[in-house]
Amino acid sequence: MLFLCFSTLCSADNYIDAKPAEKVKIRHHHVVLYATSWCGYCKKTRAFLAENNIQYTEYDIETSTHGRDEHRALGGSGVPVMDLKGDVVHGYNTRKMRKIFEALDLM
Repeated sequence: MLFLCFSTLCSADNYIDAKPAEKVKIRHHHVVLYATSWCGYCKKTRAFLAENNIQYTEYDIETSTHGRDEHRALGGSGVPVMDLKGDVVHGYNTRKMRKIFEALDLM
């Protein structure tokens, strides 16, 4: 099966982000990334999530039957696809991701 990575298509457990002299903030696990190991936009999405301290669950749609089924259910025809607590982002779209994360108080 072949999955394409398109530039226009473009969680884990709760944790505590304990930084000195800052209020501790709990971030929730409502972020799921459907990706492949070889996709450059998936790599950029992972980097964006890491830079913003967003925890997430990732499914490799080529190795996970559950991930592949969920990807299809979300209308995935390419990667990455993200489910952000019910809001779906197809492709690497930092503007849309940032807007949703801010609305969820994850950024």
